[in-house]
Amino acid sequence: MADPMRIRAQVAGDKATVRVLMAHEMEGGQRKDSEGKIIPAWYIQEVTATHNGKAVLTAEWGPAVSKNPFLQFVVKGAKAGDKIAINWKDNRGDTRSDEATVS
Repeated sequence: MADPMRIRAQVAGDKATVRVLMAHEMEGGQRKDSEGKIIPAWYIQEVTATHNGKAVLTAEWGPAVSKNPFLQFVVKGAKAGDKIAINWKDNRGDTRSDEATVS
């Protein structure tokens, strides 16, 4: 399993800004290794975010997203103490889920 995501969620008024740093190699499948062989594609395909269990963001990514992607979004109606969970699944079937508390 991949390293934990770094999730920060900070409230301002009735909104929370969520920042997520995901640890993933995100290989596009077009580079070659030192022996000239193509490095197989390996990237995050699906990302979902939930606020207290309710889906607030879904995204479908492809091979063009950079290594260790950063994602930022705003959740309306969030308050301190709420839970924000982020889940991803890559094209090899690996998954990762992490959660943070809004501060």
